[in-house]
Amino acid sequence: MLSVPTLWTAFVVNFLALGLIWAYVMRSYPTLEAARFWTASAFVAALGAGLAMLRMAVDSLLPLLAGGTVLIFAACLAAMGIKRFYDQPVSWRGTALITGLSFAGLSFFIVGYDSLPMRVLIYSLGQATPLALTLKLLLSRQDGRVNHGARLAGIVALFIIAIYVVRAGGSLLHIGGSFSFIDSGPVQSVPVLVLMFLSMSWNFGFLLMALDRLRNEVADLALLDDLTGVGNRRHLLQRLAEECARSERSGEPFSLLVIDLDGFKAINDTHGHAAGDACLQHFTLMAQTRLRPGDMLARTGGDEFCIVLPASTLREGAMIARRILDVCRADAEACVGADVPIAASIGVAQWSREIGVFSERLIAAADHALYAAKKEGKNRYAVHDPSPPLAPGFETMPDRALRKQA
Repeated sequence: MLSVPTLWTAFVVNFLALGLIWAYVMRSYPTLEAARFWTASAFVAALGAGLAMLRMAVDSLLPLLAGGTVLIFAACLAAMGIKRFYDQPVSWRGTALITGLSFAGLSFFIVGYDSLPMRVLIYSLGQATPLALTLKLLLSRQDGRVNHGARLAGIVALFIIAIYVVRAGGSLLHIGGSFSFIDSGPVQSVPVLVLMFLSMSWNFGFLLMALDRLRNEVADLALLDDLTGVGNRRHLLQRLAEECARSERSGEPFSLLVIDLDGFKAINDTHGHAAGDACLQHFTLMAQTRLRPGDMLARTGGDEFCIVLPASTLREGAMIARRILDVCRADAEACVGADVPIAASIGVAQWSREIGVFSERLIAAADHALYAAKKEGKNRYAVHDPSPPLAPGFETMPDRALRKQA
């Protein structure tokens, strides 16, 4: 069995190595705020372990008081990093409360009334409390996603908490001898060795959390249009495939809008591509003000956009199209001087059983309606009604009525 001083030395080296790793991550990814807390936690833990080791060189319990308090503060910093990772507010007041109460309790049972079992209990509570407060974040789904690194960190935290509970209970009940981490013996060295392994695993879970976050961000960027920030064609096709599959199962319809900005080539030729890009961005902002939660706007290329309207009928899709045209027309009327007015033509189509899971059929139907809107004079919308006309040579009433409202 390794001696306790050797294990504590390895403990210090382990936390220093973790601190260097997190310092590199923090510098490489400055937007990952959690890395700052995890870097500080690792270095503070190394300091705390180093202070606790001084107990072996001096005949005083003060190094244990200082080292234990600093190690509890390190656990609080790690918990704050978890909260920042999930964009939760961190409370320095809570950290100060846990650390301060632990320091006061340890001080009392060192200076006022010497009691090893009570010191073990207070230290165990100080270490376990911040870990327990983050378990819900680590073990629950976030935004419908399972972060496997967080799941690992949560499971490891449960093991660490269990060790401190067993240690505190054994010390209070006087089972198994001395539970001081400084004394030599299997009862002392085994927990130190296990905690060192678990601390490395805990931080490894944090690294996996960060990697999973970065991977998801890269995946999300691959689905976004660089200019407007809305979905791109790949994202649109993925969403349409999901909606078609959902409607195929439930029979609930949804609608698709295909939008083309009128005269966009003339805007580029007359005012330049920078003005054209500004028009695309401005139209995106205007259209988003008329969408509902859950609706998806995507730029499919050039001046072409699509909007997916879940659980929406053809008439509801036409209503959204009318709202978008109204805001564009109001904005165009307010243009003065060098302002460039924006007009759009919109085609509206609804999913049906005939379309099934083939999203390209729905796109083709909306495109057909878009061509009709262009043919009728632009700056309007048209709907695609797949039902046959009531008499040869006549449009169906719903289609004709909606087009008049455009």
